[in-house]
Amino acid sequence: MPELPEVETIVRELAPRLEGYRIARARLAKTDVLRRVSKPRLLRTLRGNTIEEVIRRAKHAVFRLSSGHRLIVQPRMTGSLVVYDRALTRDEAKYAVLTCTIDDGRLLVYRDVRRLGTLWLLDERGWGDYTRRIGPEPLEETFTPFVFAERLKGTRAAIKKAIMDQRRVAGIGNIYANEALFEAGIDPSKPTNKLSLDEFARLHASVTGVLERAVQSSGTTVRDYRTGTGEEGRFQFELKVYGRGGEPCVTCGKKLVTTHTIDLRATTFCPKCQR
Repeated sequence: MPELPEVETIVRELAPRLEGYRIARARLAKTDVLRRVSKPRLLRTLRGNTIEEVIRRAKHAVFRLSSGHRLIVQPRMTGSLVVYDRALTRDEAKYAVLTCTIDDGRLLVYRDVRRLGTLWLLDERGWGDYTRRIGPEPLEETFTPFVFAERLKGTRAAIKKAIMDQRRVAGIGNIYANEALFEAGIDPSKPTNKLSLDEFARLHASVTGVLERAVQSSGTTVRDYRTGTGEEGRFQFELKVYGRGGEPCVTCGKKLVTTHTIDLRATTFCPKCQR
């Protein structure tokens, strides 16, 4: 599933190509991806609206429109957002869910093979309610070790599960939780309220460091993820634990262990480095 680095990569590539341009036409092929909006209202709102800003919030791409609405796209596991300077091929059009024709003829396409992603259309008030339910952004300067510790205070949940809670911290998913905890040398199953101040500081540094490096590498392509120009990410070549269960640890050589007992997701860690 695209996490913070993947969606950040997408919006950085889409923003300069879309901001200030008007949506001339819009077509929606499937309605099961819609949340809190009907097909007629979505298409009516998009047509003739100008895209003023493209940003990321947590794992969501957010298109701020001149009408004050936000089109929010959460790609999830098989979704992608790409701008095409040409007509779609038959294969590309097959899974195109939302197609917006820009006033200069280009196409903004949300494509989703399994339609696991979601599309939201929110007004100003709805957007305010929506974004307030999400935690702080870990790549912003205001995300200090103190803020990080405050957001995680008072929970006995496993630290891996806690940092993936979008209400506490925005944008961290399974890939980067695995990587950050390994880099910090912390057992993923350790109760959050048992972490020392030193461990919080190390984890803060590893979370921000891993996410920044992943953004610089255009994210991680394990299977379906593509950037806003249709390319694969490169951070999969830098992963130290995610997807490497049974292989030797890059630090100590001990065999990495994978478990599903923490949060029903695959958690891979080094039993020696992350005691």
